[in-house]
Amino acid sequence: MIDPVTARGLGLQLMHVTRLLRKHFDRRATQFELTRSQWRALKTIARHEGLSQSELAELLELEPIPVGRVIDRLQQAGFVARRPDPNDRRRWRLHLAAKAHGVVEDMERIADGLRMEAVAGISRRDYETFDKVLGQIKNNLVALDQASEKQESR
Repeated sequence: MIDPVTARGLGLQLMHVTRLLRKHFDRRATQFELTRSQWRALKTIARHEGLSQSELAELLELEPIPVGRVIDRLQQAGFVARRPDPNDRRRWRLHLAAKAHGVVEDMERIADGLRMEAVAGISRRDYETFDKVLGQIKNNLVALDQASEKQESR
């Protein structure tokens, strides 16, 4: 088992790595003139074509109103189409417009390149160990969430 002193830098290290990945991605993606929020929304819609705005907000861990503004801008720019939900006339379903497909593919290539640069010099074995450790940390935190939710529901 790891002691608290050894694990002390975990959150800070993860935060720095995440911040640096976002920073370098943003620099490379300036040609698309999309904000990070817009890019995240497009990528999520691409992965979950036809989701609702509230489902998108939940996946992005954002409030629905700011997500609505992001979708408004993406729709005005021709990247996203809102289509009526066939089962609920009050709800709209989000779909990528034709213009977005090439941009999403280009941005995926940028992200792939950045990830490869970020893991340069790391052996496959070390990366697999790292991925396994991160997976265990995630599982531990999910279990904490579930335990907290059970406690709150009592």
